[in-house]
Amino acid sequence: MYRSSEFSRRVGLILGIAFALAAIFVGRLVFIQVIDAGKLNSEAESRRSVTRTLYGIRGSIVDANGTVLAESVERYDITASPRYFADFTRAGTPVSTEQALAEISGATGTDVSVLRAAVTKDPTSDFAYLVKGVTITVLRKVQELKIPWLYSDLRPSRTYPRGAVGGNLVGFMGTDGPLTGVEYYKNDCLAATNGSMTYARGSDGIRIPGSTYDQKNPIDGGTIHLTIDSDLQWFAQQVITTRGKTLDAAWASAMVVRINDGHILAAADWPSVDPNNVNGSKVDDMGARLFSVPYEPGSVFKPMTVAAMIDQGQTTPTSKFVVPGQFKVAPGKYISDFFDHGTMRMTTTGILVYSSNIGMNVLAKNLTKQDRYDDLTSFGVGSPTAVKFLGEDSGLIRTPDVVDNVTQYTEIFGQGVTATTAQIASIYQTIGNHGVRQPLTLVSGCEQPDGKVTDTPDTSGVRVISAAAADQTVQMLEAVAKHGSLRDYVGGSGYRIAVKSGTAEVARNGVYTADRVISIAGIVPADNPQFAVIVVFGLPQVERSSVAAAPAFAKLMEQTLKYYRVPPSSGKPLDLPSTW
Repeated sequence: MYRSSEFSRRVGLILGIAFALAAIFVGRLVFIQVIDAGKLNSEAESRRSVTRTLYGIRGSIVDANGTVLAESVERYDITASPRYFADFTRAGTPVSTEQALAEISGATGTDVSVLRAAVTKDPTSDFAYLVKGVTITVLRKVQELKIPWLYSDLRPSRTYPRGAVGGNLVGFMGTDGPLTGVEYYKNDCLAATNGSMTYARGSDGIRIPGSTYDQKNPIDGGTIHLTIDSDLQWFAQQVITTRGKTLDAAWASAMVVRINDGHILAAADWPSVDPNNVNGSKVDDMGARLFSVPYEPGSVFKPMTVAAMIDQGQTTPTSKFVVPGQFKVAPGKYISDFFDHGTMRMTTTGILVYSSNIGMNVLAKNLTKQDRYDDLTSFGVGSPTAVKFLGEDSGLIRTPDVVDNVTQYTEIFGQGVTATTAQIASIYQTIGNHGVRQPLTLVSGCEQPDGKVTDTPDTSGVRVISAAAADQTVQMLEAVAKHGSLRDYVGGSGYRIAVKSGTAEVARNGVYTADRVISIAGIVPADNPQFAVIVVFGLPQVERSSVAAAPAFAKLMEQTLKYYRVPPSSGKPLDLPSTW
C-alpha cells in the first residue's frame, strides 16, 4: 500500500513537470508565432533580403545637329557584404580572405589595404564600397573571380565627347550632382529618377535566382537640345584663343547669333573649361563670361542710340551737325574724342564713321535723362537675356532719378554703363532684324524619353524700332566698314558688311585706367542680314585699340558665312556722306 502511494506521487510529479514543460514550450511557441511574429519575421527578412539601387540614365546634351556634347556611360561600383566576409571554396580549392582581396586588387588596381579597410570597418554591416566607377572590362575581371561576398551596382557616369568645345556652356558634374552650366540650370530635364530592386539570398550570402519580389524601375532623364553648332563653336574658340594669346589679353569672348530667330550658333569663351578635366581650369574660367561678366562696351553702343533717334524722327543718315573739339557736360568736365580735332562738319553717318563721342552728344543733346534711359533699355540694356543662363548678369544702367549729369552723356557711347557680350549681340540682332528683338535662345527644348519635347522657349519677337530706322542704321554701318578704321580688315570678302568697333576704358574704384576692353560687332551680310557676330578681348596688353580685334572678327565672320553657304552679296551700298 505504501509503495503504491509513493509510486503514484512520483508519477504525478513527473507528469506535472512534463505538463509544466509542455506549457512553457506551448507558451513560447504562441509568443513566437503570434505575439512576436512580426518582429521575428522582419529580422529574418532583413537577414535574407537585399535591396539594390537601379540607376536611371542621365539625359544627354546635344548641339543643333544632334552631336553629343555630354552623355552618360555605364560604370560599375564594386561592393561587398562585410557580414559574409570569410574564406570560401572555389572549384574545390580553399580561398582565404587575403587571397581574395589580392585578386580584387589585381583586377581593379586598388591597393589591398584600401580594400581591407573598407570590408573590415564594420563587420556587422551588409554593405561596403570597395571600388567605384569601374568599366565593364574591369567588372568582368572581378566577376570571373567568383567571390561569394562580392557584388556590383550599375552607376552611370558622365563623359564629354567633344571635351572643351562648348565647355563654358555645357558645364560639368561633381560627385554630388551638377555644378555649373546647362548641366546645372537644366537639371530638371536631364536628371534621372533611380529605382530599386529587392531580392532574397541564401545563407552563404549569394542571391537566390528568381527571388526578386519588389522592383521599381528607374526613369531616364531627358535630352537637352542646344542651338549651337559644335563645329562653329570649335572654330570660334580657336579664333579667340589664338588672338587672345597674341594680344596678351586676360580673357576673350565671341558670339554668333542667327538674326531671324535669335538662336545662338556659337558662344565661345577663353580661357574656358574642359568638363573632362575640370581640375585643369581656374575657378574663374568655369562659367560663361558671355553671360556673367559685364563690362563697359564703348562705341559698339553708338548704333543703338542713333537707331533710336532715327526712329523718333530726330535725325537721318545725312543730317548735318557741327562737331566742336570738346563738349562741355559740367563745370570743368568735357567729353573729347580719341583723336584731336577742331570744329568738324559731320553727318550722322560721319559721327559713326569717325566714332565721335562729341558728335554723339551733339546729336543727342536734346534728349532728356528719361529719353536716354528708355532708348537703351528698350534694346535690353539692364536686363538679362531670355537665355537666363546660370549666373547671368543684367549689366548696369542707372535710372534717370540717380544718374549724374556726366554719366547721362557718356552712356550713349558705352561708358558709365555695363553690358554682357550676349546683350550686345542681342542689340545687333535687333538692328539686323529690321528692328524686331528676338529672344536669344540657347536651349531649343527638352526631349523626354518618350520623344515628347517640353520646355520650348518663347519665340515671340518685340518691335523696338521701325524697320526703316533699323535698315538705315545698317546702311550707315556699311559706311563704317567702307570708310572707317576697319576698312582694311573686313573688305574684300565678297560680302557687304555692317560693323562697329568699340574701345572702352576700364574703371577701377571710380577712376578710369589705362586698361581697355576692345570689341567689334557686326551684321552680315548687310544687304540680307542673317548673322550678328561679336568678338571681345579683355585687358589686352600688346595692342589696346579696337582694330586689334579685327583679325578675329574677320575670320569668324567669313567662316560663319562660308559654313552656312551664304551666297556672296550683290549690289553696292549707298554712298552716304560723312561730312558736309
